[in-house]
Amino acid sequence: MQEKDKTPQTEVELETEAEASAEQEEAVEQPQKKDKEWKKEARRLEAELAAANKKLEESAAALAESNDKYLHMMAEYDNFRKRTAKEREGLYADAYADLLVKILPVLDNLERAAQYSDAATVGQGVTMTLKSFIEVLGNLGITEIEALNKPFDPNLHNAVMHVEDEQYGESEVIEVLQKGYIRGDKVLRYAMVKVAN
Repeated sequence: MQEKDKTPQTEVELETEAEASAEQEEAVEQPQKKDKEWKKEARRLEAELAAANKKLEESAAALAESNDKYLHMMAEYDNFRKRTAKEREGLYADAYADLLVKILPVLDNLERAAQYSDAATVGQGVTMTLKSFIEVLGNLGITEIEALNKPFDPNLHNAVMHVEDEQYGESEVIEVLQKGYIRGDKVLRYAMVKVAN
């Protein structure tokens, strides 16, 4: 019986054995191939991760630099704001003082006029004081708004009375109840007027 077992194998058996051997070799090679592919994929992923980490670090550095610039700019702006507020206060105080220095001579003239009891001398002193006050206003760039016998202008005049009278033109200012003053384009006080028709 042993001799039967040692009989040569048939072609089918040989082919089957070869296929089995190939399958065994392939089964051994398959994990090795997969292992190589996984290692290759792992290296690729590691490279991507390293590139992403590098980009993240660059972005963090850029963000820190931008934040520093922002904080520096905000500090500069705060200093600028404080400095301009202080300068504005100084300018206001200086302008206020300059105005008072220009008006004080008018006060001096009024005090001189008050020392006299003679009506003619007091009248002359008041006239001189009025003249000096008008000069001070002129030096400050303040002028009287012309209104009498002029057409009514709501940008300059404040109409408080209205009359119908044929001898005057349409919307003509016929009486100034209180003078108005202007400095440049800014109206300091509107002229209070009576308007006809």
